[in-house]
Amino acid sequence: MNNKILNRVVFIAIVTLVVSCKPKTEEVIVDKEQIKIEIQAIENKMAELFNDRNINSEEYYAKDATSFSQNKPPIVGKLAIRKSIKDDLANFPSGYQIAFVVNEVHPSNDGIQVVEIGNYRVSDSTSTALYTGNFIAVFEKREGKYVCIRDMSASDRPRLESKTEDKKE
Repeated sequence: MNNKILNRVVFIAIVTLVVSCKPKTEEVIVDKEQIKIEIQAIENKMAELFNDRNINSEEYYAKDATSFSQNKPPIVGKLAIRKSIKDDLANFPSGYQIAFVVNEVHPSNDGIQVVEIGNYRVSDSTSTALYTGNFIAVFEKREGKYVCIRDMSASDRPRLESKTEDKKE
């Protein structure tokens, strides 16, 4: 009988030890709407910087970001992306404005990464839409704030055919 009691006590002690040593997982609650608001604020700031032609102060991209733009090879690194944007802005007519709209966000289960699907609109000084496009961006939360680590955009403008292609027809 003492053996049965001892076996039960040992069994209960082992079960208690195993249960108490099990790592506790914290459930992370991801507020998709709040993340969408955060990402839209980032996009609004980026549009403001574009429209002010002041890309030097932007904090949109991570240092190790890669941007995929039309008719260009991938642009790797925050400094290279900044230079590419500056070059693009040099050809962006005065008075033109851009706006970015977040259509969807798809956060990871822990909210650390977010895939954004959005669109943009370029308008002239009278707010007449000149052209639009779409983009996908991947954000990662670093040091408490989201930064873009990858993005890709596509314009809705028809592709301009080159004179060489016209001659082939």
